[in-house]
Amino acid sequence: MWNNSRKKMLDKLQIIKRRFDEVSDLIIQPDIMTDQKRYVALNKEYKDLRLLMDKREVYLELTNNLKEAQEILDDGSDPEMVEMAKMQYEEAKEGIPKLEDEIKFMLIPKDPQDSKNAVVELRAGTGGDEASIFAGDLFRMYSKYCESKGWKVDTVDYSEGTNGGFKEIQFEVTGDDVYGTLKFEAGVHRVQRVPQTETQGRVHTSAATVMVFPEAEEFDVEINPKDVRVDFFCSSGPGGQSVNTTYSAVRLTHIPTGLVAQCQDQKSQHKNKEKAFKVLRSRLYDMELAKKMEEDSALRGTMVTSGDRSAKIRTYNYSQGRVTDHRIGLTLYDLSNIVNGDIQRIIDELMLADNTEKLKASDEHI
Repeated sequence: MWNNSRKKMLDKLQIIKRRFDEVSDLIIQPDIMTDQKRYVALNKEYKDLRLLMDKREVYLELTNNLKEAQEILDDGSDPEMVEMAKMQYEEAKEGIPKLEDEIKFMLIPKDPQDSKNAVVELRAGTGGDEASIFAGDLFRMYSKYCESKGWKVDTVDYSEGTNGGFKEIQFEVTGDDVYGTLKFEAGVHRVQRVPQTETQGRVHTSAATVMVFPEAEEFDVEINPKDVRVDFFCSSGPGGQSVNTTYSAVRLTHIPTGLVAQCQDQKSQHKNKEKAFKVLRSRLYDMELAKKMEEDSALRGTMVTSGDRSAKIRTYNYSQGRVTDHRIGLTLYDLSNIVNGDIQRIIDELMLADNTEKLKASDEHI
């Protein structure tokens, strides 16, 4: 009963077990523990491989059960044992293909950025005040979604719209596998609804752009302080009298690239500077990744994560209570829950489409 694909799967899992044993040994070596960059990478690899090892245990048990049951059925001398073997055989036969599919998806090479935190930027696009209000709605949607995942959201910088919402807002999200989840939200989001200011009851279309960057660690990007111009200015947002009288807000300009990052969320100049540097590092890192992607076609995103920031990815139609994700043709009539942060189903579908595409493209898949 041993078919070729099962043997290939076991061979591959054996290679992974060797790597798991190797990594388990490496992460307790003193010289590795003092090298932060290497230790973080190995620790992440260990966690990913541990999950595969658990699946391997179940896979070995099922394949052994199948083999054992087949031997009893072939022998056929003990009717009672034959009945039990039939059940065991059916159970294993049903469970193995499902498990093989799960393992195949787990074997798809992971983007090393996926485990990082993220910096998210929302910008109101066409549609005037209504676009700013929509950017505010998106911020609320993401805040509630992140809260449901147990992630922490910290505002970095914002510019308020004249009638509510934001012309733009930037925030960082901290937690497990944040970038690997939120990267699917990057692109242009459109809203179709009757604005509060509309007296004729006409439906308007407005848009907002969502950008998602992996948050770079200090060891990912080295910034020469001489390359950065630092400007201090008064905060413009709410926060009491002290906000507008102290130069607590910080703007950083990276002279070689012209990239700008600013933060005015905290009352402390030092904290604002720290946050602005995080954003600047993340933007420079994103720039480097984009260059690498252009050079290496293997790194380029799939249809789902193309990285094209001008691509219209999703429409929120209020009169129909409909949300449509154009990348995978998914339409859900559940708008009120979705805008209140219930976007997991959309992200799950996008992840599945992304993984399926990667699986097809992978020459190594089983």
